[in-house]
Amino acid sequence: MFDERSDPVPSRIATGLHKLGLAMKQQTWLKAAEDGLSPTQGQILAALATEAPLTGTDLSKRLGITLPTISDSVKALVDKGLVRRKSDPRHPRASLLELTASGSTRATSARAWPEFLATAVSSMSEPEQQAFLTGLVKMIRTLQENGQIPTHRMCVTCTHFEPNVHDGDAPHHCRFVDAPMAERHLRIDCAEHVEASASERAASWERFVAAR
Repeated sequence: MFDERSDPVPSRIATGLHKLGLAMKQQTWLKAAEDGLSPTQGQILAALATEAPLTGTDLSKRLGITLPTISDSVKALVDKGLVRRKSDPRHPRASLLELTASGSTRATSARAWPEFLATAVSSMSEPEQQAFLTGLVKMIRTLQENGQIPTHRMCVTCTHFEPNVHDGDAPHHCRFVDAPMAERHLRIDCAEHVEASASERAASWERFVAAR
């Protein structure tokens, strides 16, 4: 009876993710208001805390936000004394953006906005968490390869990543640190990420999923 009356599993998962997205949006607005920021301003501070200096174009690509919106938010952050501009030696007419001391403090708070989700994730068992992480990696990669979301700095799209080259519970290898990796070590946002070419990504992904 339930097979006949239930929506397909992918549809129900999509509905669940949509609800999580709404919760994230609501919590982000609440935390942003508490910190005297807009959600976009908070995202910019968090991005600059992870990797700076960046240009406005860099931020636009990383966050998936239009350049005019980035420019407006950066101007507000500069006016608040949280971000400063400096000349870009590569492009004399462009500016690089970095955090001020006050901006670094506010960025720490902004980076913690999604932490309420981590508490919910902790309700899963370790095997469930690992399976969920692997599922997220697959979903994000698909959306990324389809051009539907910005590029995420994930292991599975990195030139340093070698999938399924070892035996045992740590089958993958990271050439950047020259060490084996388990599935639970997969990163969704790594500062050392170097995006592989399209052909390298495709070959690596084929090896990654072949063992499943």
